[in-house]
Amino acid sequence: MSATRRGLAVRLGGWSTRHRKTAIFGWLLFVVVVAVIGGMSGINEMTNSEGGTGDSARAEKILEDAGLKDPAGEMVMLRSAEPDGWRDAAGDLTARLEKTGEAVRVQPPVRSESGREGLISFEMKGDADTAGERIEPVLDAVKQTEAAHEGVQAYEVGDASFAHSLDGILSGDLKTAELTAVPLALGILLVVFGALVAALLPVFLGVTACIGTFGLLAFASHKLPMFSSTQSVMFLVGLAVGVDYCLFYLRRERDERAAGRDAETALRIAAATSGRAVLVSGITVMLAMSGMFLSGLLLFKGFAVATILVVFTAMLGSVTVLPAMLSWLGDRIDAGRVPLLNRRRKKGVHASGGISGRLMKPVLAKPGLFAVLAGALLLVLCAPALGMKTEQLGMEKQFGKDSKLTVAFKEITESFPGGPAPAEVIVRADDVASPRFQGAVADLKKKLAASGEFGKTVKVELHKGEGVARIEVPLAGNGSDDTSKHALSTLKDDIVPQVLGPVSDKAYVGGETAANVDFNDQLADGFLPVLLFIAAVTFLLMLVCFRSLPIAIVSILLNLLSVGAAYGTMTAVFQHGWGAETLGMEPAGAVESWMPLFVLVILFGLSMDYHVFVVSRIREAHERGLATREAIRDGIRSTAGSITGAAAIMVAVFAVFALLRMQDMQQMGVGLAVAVLVDATLVRMVLLPSVMALLGERNWYLPRALSWLPRLDHGGHGEEPLPPAAQSHQPPVSIGR
Repeated sequence: MSATRRGLAVRLGGWSTRHRKTAIFGWLLFVVVVAVIGGMSGINEMTNSEGGTGDSARAEKILEDAGLKDPAGEMVMLRSAEPDGWRDAAGDLTARLEKTGEAVRVQPPVRSESGREGLISFEMKGDADTAGERIEPVLDAVKQTEAAHEGVQAYEVGDASFAHSLDGILSGDLKTAELTAVPLALGILLVVFGALVAALLPVFLGVTACIGTFGLLAFASHKLPMFSSTQSVMFLVGLAVGVDYCLFYLRRERDERAAGRDAETALRIAAATSGRAVLVSGITVMLAMSGMFLSGLLLFKGFAVATILVVFTAMLGSVTVLPAMLSWLGDRIDAGRVPLLNRRRKKGVHASGGISGRLMKPVLAKPGLFAVLAGALLLVLCAPALGMKTEQLGMEKQFGKDSKLTVAFKEITESFPGGPAPAEVIVRADDVASPRFQGAVADLKKKLAASGEFGKTVKVELHKGEGVARIEVPLAGNGSDDTSKHALSTLKDDIVPQVLGPVSDKAYVGGETAANVDFNDQLADGFLPVLLFIAAVTFLLMLVCFRSLPIAIVSILLNLLSVGAAYGTMTAVFQHGWGAETLGMEPAGAVESWMPLFVLVILFGLSMDYHVFVVSRIREAHERGLATREAIRDGIRSTAGSITGAAAIMVAVFAVFALLRMQDMQQMGVGLAVAVLVDATLVRMVLLPSVMALLGERNWYLPRALSWLPRLDHGGHGEEPLPPAAQSHQPPVSIGR
């Protein structure tokens, strides 16, 4: 391979093997430095106004700018078997709460209608955003009171206790994911390579890529605030992608060595083929992830930054540090062999049999039949998605009906019933105390009463110094049904603009219901632009990479089928409850509102791993002179082991997230695991080869108008012929000299 034809992957691999110490120790230094500095700076999480959108976010922003954020409110209900049997405990609890120094404005207990319950309300001292970090003494006071008074039960719920529980769940689940996913990936790699060192290397690079990205993400969060679960998403994607990229590269190098090529040639071929596929796949994934910037929501912008950073870091490590490690280890990469696995691994090298070899015979013999069968099966998997219902899951659906917070909330609301969270009309005006403004507020109350869609108790708070008025308006309905949404629309579109618009600079409707409606509306508006963007990016990259219009079109269609399978699975399990009990999960009756857009982008990106890898190998075989159908057989058979291993790792990592406690994490884990499994088996092993076989030589059709596109080397030329016998125990080498 001449120097002029060396691609970027070969040049990077050549540099790293010539400068092994620089590449390896530079990587470790980078990971340690950014992780330590990033850990010291901490993650900057988004505020309520930053995480929202529309008028509700603007209303929240006015309150934040005026310093009128609500303190973190808490409620503790004490229950006894006999009426008023909780009163001694209430006095004890009040004293304990005041001693903590964190609870302020502790209210006298309110007695329930039955007399068996008493409700104590109070506020957390200081900033509401950090109240969850300071509530531990308060929680201890409640536990001590309950323990000191036999027969009294205590239930606590509030902003701070919710934040404390959420932080604990997220950090605990992330730790569980790390401790479970990494050993699973290592075990699968042991099966793939049959040697401990070869299995450890991808895990090492995948984990270090995630650690380094944690630090980079902390830096980025000070410019773009992050959502609380962004780190979990980053780890999910980073570990799967990082391990897969290394697996593809290492598997190709091991295959070339097992086929008899010397160590230098094997490394060069791996760089020119799998290394190039890693670069193409990584760039495609990063560009697909950037589509989330078009969503208009900071939540997805944070996801985009996190996934782009971790994919870039994993890709960089795979094409630089990995060649250096392979060059340094040489044949020591096979150290720690597992006898049975290693023997089976050697037998499988370039074998014509195996599952993939047996599968290709009927698929390529009758491609039309298998294309129809595979397509029909995929459409069946997609079908439940036609009835998908999305919503922002509340506490009971998110944590499950048996969680401590859910039980406490349910018990308190049953004993002390109240309506849904009211809408909040936030108004900024020059003088909120003027007679003109006061008259407008009076007119507002009259119109609200006359409409019949609102509650009777309208609360008005005037903050004269800040020029802000806060008006709480109870909505009819339960806060999430059509009745509440219609009332909100009437308030937002008709009453507030007509009555308060003329007397204010700004008047926005906020509150929980308004925030949910605005968020879902923005998701709906952003879905199509994101879909069109990532479809266009994928199409153009596949067109440039393979110089083939049919392959570019097929790439889009296959990805859409994988996404549809994920949607159908999530809808079937979590909305309809099909198989949920068997999986040990609790159906929520809906899919988390941000999940469809997130899964779309993630799957469009991740499915490129398999697609680029498989099609590159097919194109490589075709460029060596094989007919298209033979090239398909050779490409599928030679990549089957890598695809199986990579898919097993991704499915295992995603399945770990499906077993976590948060409903949205479960939905994401199940949807992605099923989609990757379907994508790597039914799509890439059956539908892709059958469609390509039907197209035949038309696979490589490129219109004359696009003949100016660059020709990219797929590694199908310039490979040295196999030596008469494989040389064993080659010394460490460098490539690209």
